[in-house]
Amino acid sequence: MNKQDMAEEALFLLLHNEIVSCVYKCGEQGEVVSLCLSYISYMSYIYIYKYCRFTKDTARFKDELDIMKFVCKDFWTTVFKKQIDNLRTNHQGIYVLQDNKFRLITQMSAGKQYLEHAPKYLAFTCGLIRGGLSNLGIRSIVTAEVSVMPACKFQVMIQKL
Repeated sequence: MNKQDMAEEALFLLLHNEIVSCVYKCGEQGEVVSLCLSYISYMSYIYIYKYCRFTKDTARFKDELDIMKFVCKDFWTTVFKKQIDNLRTNHQGIYVLQDNKFRLITQMSAGKQYLEHAPKYLAFTCGLIRGGLSNLGIRSIVTAEVSVMPACKFQVMIQKL
């Protein structure tokens, strides 16, 4: 990893930690944390949708599954420096992306005491996935869950028009 990559990595992690800190402050001020998480997800959705243009007209995307494979390999590698560890589907519009060592929560303890804080670290990524898919012509609902740190699962439900 060269110096520029390391600097970009550090800036990304600092930005993400500041966003999570904002959620903590919302909770302390009596605001509804779920509303703050929704706002963070929407913010990252808008960012990726407006500023990161992907093309759905590329020949390599012949169907929905190919697009999801692109998200798991190329998109995830660009953002998180590794591929998704596992992609599952029921072939009816629901996909589960599993990252066994999700880098935005690897800094937290592997113990269960921090599980309740994990959603604050996942909202941004849910928005990124949703915005990236939207750029590729797919409307979706993205949720995340953590049962054992630092692994997490992102569930993508494709919305049919």
